[in-house]
Amino acid sequence: MASTDVPRQVSGHARALDGTLLAYQHHGTGRPLVLLAGQANNHHWWDGIRADFHDTHSTLTLDWRGTGESGKPDVHYSTRGLAEDVIAVLDHLGIERADLYGTSMGGRVAQWVAARHPDRVRRLVLGCTSPGGPRATERDTAVRRSLAQADARAAREALTDLMYTPAWRSGHPGPYTTLGDPGMPPHARRRHLVASNEHDAWDALPLIGADTLVLHGAEDRLTPSANAPLLASRIPRARTHIFEGARHGYFEECRPQAGAIVSAFLAEPTM
Repeated sequence: MASTDVPRQVSGHARALDGTLLAYQHHGTGRPLVLLAGQANNHHWWDGIRADFHDTHSTLTLDWRGTGESGKPDVHYSTRGLAEDVIAVLDHLGIERADLYGTSMGGRVAQWVAARHPDRVRRLVLGCTSPGGPRATERDTAVRRSLAQADARAAREALTDLMYTPAWRSGHPGPYTTLGDPGMPPHARRRHLVASNEHDAWDALPLIGADTLVLHGAEDRLTPSANAPLLASRIPRARTHIFEGARHGYFEECRPQAGAIVSAFLAEPTM
């Protein structure tokens, strides 16, 4: 199927271990590629690029608990728990093994999926993400302050600037689907922030058996690019690619190059 064709689209709900409903969206046909979005975002994070993979894969997204059409319980969230939500969706759909591509907080969750359920992950792509914990390279204080300012419009502008370079934005004025789920309740936003901040998979990374591709924008200040070699050093069969000049949203800003690199990696024969 050409990437410009309208793929088969199926949506529904799976049920998490604690009973929370998890909305999913399965597009296309072929080997499943699970796409995991960033913190406080729903499946629309992938709207701009998911069709790039439909020549060879079906794409499976979900709305994280707390976002979109999923349940929004006011309980503790963790990246480990969100990984089990991913497994619940795969089980619901009868998918035994899939390729997995997680970005930002989705990359944190993907680390746990691959480490705790190695038989479920064929190939792993980790984008603009971090191992978490004390060994990770954290964003600087100025970035934290820019995102926490009381003026919501100014905070959103700061986030947009962290995602994309001014040069790219001048030719792509938006709207952008990577700046958070506007319908997300405040308690869920706090729960997502805690889950991302508490992530620490350092000790689990050597358990990842899947061939892994680590991607990052060189100018990423939201999740500094120094985290890419840290991840690759801990995952046994990992390689890295850095996109020069790109920020956190490398997957959109460098779309042709990034899509080709990911597709070529997924097409390699599995050892």
